[in-house]
Amino acid sequence: MVELGTALAAIGAGVAIGFAGLGSGLGQGMAAAGSVGAVAEDKGMFAQGIIFSALPETQAIYGFLIAILLLVFSGLLGGGAGLPTNVGLVAVGVGASIGFAGLGSGMGQGIAAASSVGAVVEDKSMFAQGIIFSALPETQAIYGFLIAILLMVFGGILG
Repeated sequence: MVELGTALAAIGAGVAIGFAGLGSGLGQGMAAAGSVGAVAEDKGMFAQGIIFSALPETQAIYGFLIAILLLVFSGLLGGGAGLPTNVGLVAVGVGASIGFAGLGSGMGQGIAAASSVGAVVEDKSMFAQGIIFSALPETQAIYGFLIAILLMVFGGILG
């Protein structure tokens, strides 16, 4: 039988990858939609479109890493000891911190990347600026990732 704390860690892992993956997928969809239009207008835009479309993927990677850490250190992967309920509640907060930060960041990054592709198709010299503008929304996901790690360390999940 799974302890309540361990079950809460499973929920935290699901929230981490579920919401971060949702933001990443929506962001990539927006960027790819803009890229398809750019490639239709200028076949030479394929490589730049792929780069802009790939940028929002990192939010899903952050959520995936946190989810794996939660599953391993809760005992769900590897068969270790289960977590007490209070630590399981921390695990839900861990998942929420990266999940929701990744959701907003991924969507914002997708919007910026889609706009950047449109700018680059008009003026090729805008590529570097477009990458910079598209990278800025990433910081919110990084903040969520760092808080998730800090919660795991000081909440008794890691270490």
